Amino acid sequence: MSTYYEEVQEIKAQYPDGRSAALPALRLAQEKHGYLSPEALRECADALGTTPALCEAVASFYDMLHLAPTGRHIVEVCTNVSCALVGAQQVLESFEQELGIRAGETTDDGEVTLRPIECLGGCGWATVVSIDHHYRTHVKPADVPAIVQELRSGE
Repeated sequence: MSTYYEEVQEIKAQYPDGRSAALPALRLAQEKHGYLSPEALRECADALGTTPALCEAVASFYDMLHLAPTGRHIVEVCTNVSCALVGAQQVLESFEQELGIRAGETTDDGEVTLRPIECLGGCGWATVVSIDHHYRTHVKPADVPAIVQELRSGE
């Protein structure tokens, strides 16, 4: 079994400039650590031969990379214009109410992180909600209690 450093070296070899491997290296570090802690960013930077600041800059740009711990489940509500026009804000507020947290927070039991997200690419099926990277379409506020119940029961 190869180490993280060795895996990054293999990825890095595919690019003319090793810094171009930052995104796949960060995804690998997140898989290994659960999120991109300062230590994980340093490990990634060492493997890439760059600075933790560059790794953090790349990581802070992408929604799928997390600079803080997340819950076991991640619920993301698209808030872009197409979803906003059919009630995304109300869906987000329903999740806040059902989960007892605000957008951007994780439940006290560490089970669910709720995040607004700029776009999930399903404009024709608004409001789109991603639950652990699985899309739910045409979500309405009335659908939220059942979705949260499914999450809580492990369905």
